[in-house]
Amino acid sequence: MSQRNSAGRLCRMNIDSGAPARREFLGLLLALPLLPMATRAVDAGDLYEASKREGAVHLYTGGSASGSASYVAAFKREFPGIDVIVTGAYSNVNDKLIDQQLHEKNVTADIVMFQTVQDFVAWKRAGELLPFKFADFALYAARYTDPDGAFVASSLYPLTYGYNPAAIAPADVPKSALDFLKPELHGKLITCYPHDDDATLYLFYTLSQKYGWEFIDRYMAMEPSFVEGHLGVVQAIAAGQKSATFDCSAHTAMDVKNKGGAIDVAFSSIDPIPVFYTTNAILRAAPHPNAARLFTNFFLSKEQQIATETWSPRRDVPPPHGLRPLSDYQLADGYRAFMVQTTLIDDLRRRFLALTGPVVNKS
Repeated sequence: MSQRNSAGRLCRMNIDSGAPARREFLGLLLALPLLPMATRAVDAGDLYEASKREGAVHLYTGGSASGSASYVAAFKREFPGIDVIVTGAYSNVNDKLIDQQLHEKNVTADIVMFQTVQDFVAWKRAGELLPFKFADFALYAARYTDPDGAFVASSLYPLTYGYNPAAIAPADVPKSALDFLKPELHGKLITCYPHDDDATLYLFYTLSQKYGWEFIDRYMAMEPSFVEGHLGVVQAIAAGQKSATFDCSAHTAMDVKNKGGAIDVAFSSIDPIPVFYTTNAILRAAPHPNAARLFTNFFLSKEQQIATETWSPRRDVPPPHGLRPLSDYQLADGYRAFMVQTTLIDDLRRRFLALTGPVVNKS
């Protein structure tokens, strides 16, 4: 008898075996936990009322709390009565706090918004994430989402070339990574620490894949500077302390440029442009699950994705600052696949730590 027939026969035996078996079957059914709202439609009014009863939502972000101020204020205007608490720090600091909360079964976070995509893969595998396919989930490019709705990218960040126009003439703006090895740039270059920043590690890896590890050795011979965080890279160039970088978070540079900073960006047509992103998820043990769903639905809406002034995984959101869509460029778009290769990542971190030393320039 096949397994399928055996299972079918067991079902029939339970159903046909009388009232006691039926009561037992119904009891088991009632004991099953309710499934989270992953795919079924949610009434916005009901969700808001449930969120108000919870009273708050707690975000852990991969950046300063002040960086969340604009969309937090917009959410509170639209949904009064729900407090928004933000715990901000670098992603590779806050993710450790989430791991600790999960381990101690004392979760205070509702939503996590980090650059460390490998954490979300691991948390989903461990059953720690609450699947939620928000209203416009289908408008997000599939390669930036989890198919079950456990997590989704919210902002895309290409790593472009950044330079100070007072230090580098238009004709001398680098066109490929090899141009950063020119003698006139000796001592004038800066990036994040590759062993500390996942996005920069991915960038250096893509360059070593194209040009060989010899490129890394030649770059280190240029005596570059290293700093913690891409904002620090942009600030050093805009202040004239450094001249150029191939590790420029384009939207950060454009924010500074639009405020009068001495920095501009260039997109290479020769080297693939690495793209990293912030990933969002709701924790299964979130103390405010309804408010977390409401905030997620709000933050990933078209209006808010436009307001963030970054490239969005949403197919209906235009690029920021009048720049071109990322689809116009040759991209290195394997950030998630790269970051889950634990052995490779650990090896690369050790190699770069030996080259740069530990983080000392904290931004």
